[in-house]
Amino acid sequence: MKLFARLACSALLIGAAPLAADNHDPAATVEAEAERTARVAQQLWEMAELGYLETQSSGLLQSELAGEGFNITGGIAEIPTAFVAEWGEGGPVIAILAEMDALPGINQSASATRDPVDGKHAGHACGHNLFGAGSLTAAIAVKRWLEATGTPGRIRLYGTPAEEGGSGKVYMTRAGMFDDVDVAIHWHADDENSAAARTSLANRSAKFRFTGISAHAAGAPERGRSALDGAEAMNMMANMLHEHMPQDARMHYVITSGGNAPNVVPDFAEVFYYVRHPDPEGVEQIWTRLENAARGAAMGTGTEVEWEVIHGNNPLLVNETLAKVMDQKLRVVGGVEYDAEERAWAEKLQESLGDAAKPLASAAEIGAYNKSLGYGSTDVGDVSWATPTVGVRTATWVPGTSAHSWQAVASSGHSIGHKGTQVAAKAMALMATELFTNPDLRAAARAEFDRSRGENYEYKSLLGDRDPPLDYRK
Repeated sequence: MKLFARLACSALLIGAAPLAADNHDPAATVEAEAERTARVAQQLWEMAELGYLETQSSGLLQSELAGEGFNITGGIAEIPTAFVAEWGEGGPVIAILAEMDALPGINQSASATRDPVDGKHAGHACGHNLFGAGSLTAAIAVKRWLEATGTPGRIRLYGTPAEEGGSGKVYMTRAGMFDDVDVAIHWHADDENSAAARTSLANRSAKFRFTGISAHAAGAPERGRSALDGAEAMNMMANMLHEHMPQDARMHYVITSGGNAPNVVPDFAEVFYYVRHPDPEGVEQIWTRLENAARGAAMGTGTEVEWEVIHGNNPLLVNETLAKVMDQKLRVVGGVEYDAEERAWAEKLQESLGDAAKPLASAAEIGAYNKSLGYGSTDVGDVSWATPTVGVRTATWVPGTSAHSWQAVASSGHSIGHKGTQVAAKAMALMATELFTNPDLRAAARAEFDRSRGENYEYKSLLGDRDPPLDYRK
């Protein structure tokens, strides 16, 4: 069955004519735009474009916003698929972030059982199709509210490419794109609803490239110097380093190139590393040791090595002044309610989750507010050091689903994902209108932001001064 056929049956769109928007109530506008949200989310899901290659995805979002009267500036921060869409004048500037990139090496239909799509090499396993569509609808709802009420201010939607390992927002932050923003709002797909103040890990990645000498592996092995040996020696030392890293640190890698035939000594090999830690200085310390491991591996195997830093993100600077208000807005909106067909689909998918499955009823619940450390990383972190930032997570995936899984791809292309997106869009729209009309909240958020950064804060990106790696997914 085509997914659009499934959509037509969903509780979100069932039988009734589209709701009339009440432009004085942004949540009602989001509800009235449910069909558009689902359509855009599905189109992005089908496109599944990788970081910095999101030409169609970026174009779709820009087209929808232009049709609503937003002024569009494309190609910002020297990134062809990055853009800013703005409506309004004067007053405060409230930004809403929109992601759009998919993940390589994973794909899935909208089936509740494992069903890879032949010939498709990427999928929205992190729900960025939902992120983009939900942020689009929230921005449109706020624009209509500003217009209907005559409230001064500007709403901006930032189209932010390549969150998955490309650090698109870091280049935008570095270029000063958020310097005049009063508050930035973001959200993310998840298997639960929460506006808790959750930080993230700083991280850096690089591709380590070993060069050796090719030779016949049986006829003249003494002439060869294996680049793969260099990569494997580095990996062995990095795995030993795991024992001696702080508890909250993370390091992982994949070999992206290791040769093509066993009887040919490979003269080139590449290994792609990520290093994470709650503090940027912690990343730097581990990184120095990783670089030394690469040098030692090359020396010991008679090869040469060089590396290219691909991305680097600062940790997310939470703003509890804003997070507590977002928590209130989320509770006003409420969680996700499944219809009978969605429940059956979710129960089928949960068969693949084993002990990780959570009660389906939890999708309708709002998690307790707290402050905690999250072990993921995001380039929203750099935005949060440029302007006060607040986020929300909603239950777009079947409870128990992990990000970067085929189950996440399936839910992100299903009406369950679209319903969670509606929750996020409403919460963001309500948060934005509160910020436009509550100068005390903006002032308090800025005061906390200034305290958290400290008096002598100077922004430093973890990727240095390199240009955006527009070809890192090619």
